[in-house]
Amino acid sequence: MFAPAWLVALLNRRMLICIFTGFASGMPLYLLLNLVPAWLKTEGLSLKAIGAFALIQFPYTWKFLWAPLLDRFGILPLMGRRRSWMLVTQLGLLAAIAWLGRLSPAEHLPIVVALTAAIALFSATLDIALDAFRRELLPDEELGLGNAIHVNAYRIAGLVPGSLSLILADHLPWQHVFMITALFMVPGVVMTMMVREPLIAIGTPRTLRAAVVEPFKEFFGRHGIRSALLVLAFIFFYKLGDSLCTALATPFYLDMGYSKTEIGIIAKNAGLWPMVIGGIVGGIWMVKLGINRALWLFGVVQLVTILGFVWLAWLGPAPSDAGRLAVLATVIAGEAIGAGLGTTAFVAYMARTTHPAYTATQLALFTSLMAVPRTFINATSGWLVESLGWNSFFWLCFVLAFPGMLLLIKAAPWNEDPEPLVQAARS
Repeated sequence: MFAPAWLVALLNRRMLICIFTGFASGMPLYLLLNLVPAWLKTEGLSLKAIGAFALIQFPYTWKFLWAPLLDRFGILPLMGRRRSWMLVTQLGLLAAIAWLGRLSPAEHLPIVVALTAAIALFSATLDIALDAFRRELLPDEELGLGNAIHVNAYRIAGLVPGSLSLILADHLPWQHVFMITALFMVPGVVMTMMVREPLIAIGTPRTLRAAVVEPFKEFFGRHGIRSALLVLAFIFFYKLGDSLCTALATPFYLDMGYSKTEIGIIAKNAGLWPMVIGGIVGGIWMVKLGINRALWLFGVVQLVTILGFVWLAWLGPAPSDAGRLAVLATVIAGEAIGAGLGTTAFVAYMARTTHPAYTATQLALFTSLMAVPRTFINATSGWLVESLGWNSFFWLCFVLAFPGMLLLIKAAPWNEDPEPLVQAARS
């Protein structure tokens, strides 16, 4: 008796690798999004200053500028292009995260800013290498499921700085917390040493100029300028409302009267199993739906779950009890399902849109645009909250989620799922 195709795909070695790529990619980003803001708040920095810290994430929005280097060169002998960049950046992250905990934001603020910016730079470069590695590893028919597993592992990684580390911070000095958090980069290092470089039919760009110019020329030539700009606008707007909504999630929970331990145990873990189950089911469902329809359906769920934050802000601060903790768990679970499903379809869409000859550069361009809201617009989140209050702020996030959905009409029509470029290029 033969197993279903989706089960065979789910259990193969490539899916296991996607777990490790997702975890290695997500851990440093969630450290910047969750642990660092909590650290800064407990050290006495204002919400405006914490919100402005989002600007240190600028490498995520500009990584397409140095992505051609990763398409053209490897930096370690015998490791290959992708694996050599993966190894160097992960080792850099391990060292930088461990060092961060030895500093005091009040006494060493310039160094803290520089070091968190370095973590963002290493992390963004690691994302370029991992995205290209994963795209070259997965056959076209496994794009949806492989990216679903990657995204879920990416979000599970957030439980380390957003849950475990917060719990530890109530019992250990910050220096020890950051050291323990840094050690969670080790599994990704081991994976990098054990896997092989993907073999693809299309070789590397012959010159650095070709690596820089040709990816953009190919993309705009394939779509035409107007359609290409619509695709880029869609990539910018699709996650805007959801990203801004969670920019100050941890300070928001603290303002609502929850302790760091409650946030770590209740808030973060409440989203784990809904996120994992929803993401895997979404990836399997995407095999039948197609990427375009998944973007529509999953985007609606992503949009509606923002209203959970409106509800929690409307309830306001109150002493913690079982009912209040249940409300928080419901809100976090809803956000995890919505954001997880939306990101799963979104990452698959971006991977499908790349040409196999320019994987790193084109994916870096797309994911850079995706990161713009998280970096620059999210930097205004502290100012917006102090000006509007939490309730009005979350209503604004809800409204900002609509432009991305409207752009689906042109960027990903409901009844059209184009043939993946990798399949066409390899045939």
